[in-house]
Amino acid sequence: MAKRKKTIRGKYNWLLNTFIVLLFIVGLVLIFNKPIRNMLIATNSNKYQLHNVSQEKIEKNKKANVSFDFAAVKSVDFQSVLTNQFNSQPLPVIGGIAIPELNINLPIFKGVGNTSLLYGAGTMKADEVMGEGNYSLAGHNMTGFTSDLSILFTPLEKAKAGMTIYVTDKDNIYQYKIDKIDVVTPEHVEVINDSPGKKEITLVTCADAEATHRIIVHGTFVDKTSYDKATDTMKNAFETKYNQIKNF
Repeated sequence: MAKRKKTIRGKYNWLLNTFIVLLFIVGLVLIFNKPIRNMLIATNSNKYQLHNVSQEKIEKNKKANVSFDFAAVKSVDFQSVLTNQFNSQPLPVIGGIAIPELNINLPIFKGVGNTSLLYGAGTMKADEVMGEGNYSLAGHNMTGFTSDLSILFTPLEKAKAGMTIYVTDKDNIYQYKIDKIDVVTPEHVEVINDSPGKKEITLVTCADAEATHRIIVHGTFVDKTSYDKATDTMKNAFETKYNQIKNF
């Protein structure tokens, strides 16, 4: 009888200890899920930086079959970032965007697929060409989800007229100058439409955690420079590592 009670007590203690350990692990995840998420975003974004992608690969990726349904884009959470670590499918990177004054340096992916937007900016129209029409890019704003305000397109909250935007496909570097920042409701999709005779860029991100409004950063075309003949200032803008490990 005493032996049986000892066995029952032993099982109870094992279950209690197991529960405590699991509770501790869950607590750690709740505390560190944002820093872990940010670190995973940084690691994958850096993987698709321009120095890791050839021009030939970029040209091939321009033909990728992707989604342009911005309404289907989901918000960034720990589960989505963690789940996509096991997605071995290469993403269609077609260039890079840099805004030096905002410390933005991100890969540009074709389309607005949910996985692509976890790690960079995405083109919003199928027929977009850098340096022509209204080159429109979407990206996530993480305000309200993290204390690190340098993630993805979050720094656009601090965009100001006069700042320089660079985009490149490793063939040329295209320079734009920000001239207008607006906040609109999601139904104002006309902001990405082409304007006859104009060369523009439009950057789109959510203005709040509930995605009830959009921040629209608009820029006008300034110049095009061959990638091989670009200045050090231009090239260095695309060399800055996407640093999101500082809060870990």
